[in-house]
Amino acid sequence: MITKADIINQPYSGQYKERIYDIPSSWNSPNWTWVKFEDENFNEWCGEFRGSPMGVALSKKHNQVLVLTSDYLFQVDCGNGGLTEYESQPQYYCLTVTPSGDFIIADYYEIEKIGSKLKDKKPLESPIKMDKVEFHSWSNNKLLIKCDEFLNWDNHMELELEGDTLEITIKDLT
Repeated sequence: MITKADIINQPYSGQYKERIYDIPSSWNSPNWTWVKFEDENFNEWCGEFRGSPMGVALSKKHNQVLVLTSDYLFQVDCGNGGLTEYESQPQYYCLTVTPSGDFIIADYYEIEKIGSKLKDKKPLESPIKMDKVEFHSWSNNKLLIKCDEFLNWDNHMELELEGDTLEITIKDLT
């Protein structure tokens, strides 16, 4: 069972047992992302995913790992490391998991919660229309989100996503 997943630089040949996750397509880029997986016995192995690295998140709640690259959003089963689903040419740029195990993903304009399947997406309501959404860090069960107000790019905003209710609020700057 996968208990840890981290994006790493390309490992030396033979450093890890490797598994390639590739989807045949003429639209594939020549780039690759390497993710080091660790199981409950601290055994390490490496997954090689098509596309430039963008994010990785592990959810014990869903027993899955999501790997976001420039070419695909991959869903990997934590039990056997097998590819369960993928989405081609994703428009997403940010990926995280809440402390309670829900996957959160964002493109430049919207934030969504992903359920147990990739197509089970639910948009999260924001107090403003957003542009250039960026996830930063979790603190006290709140995710710091930075963005610009849509069509008012001089108005740089900080928002917070509450990890349990998934409510997005404007961050109190006091």
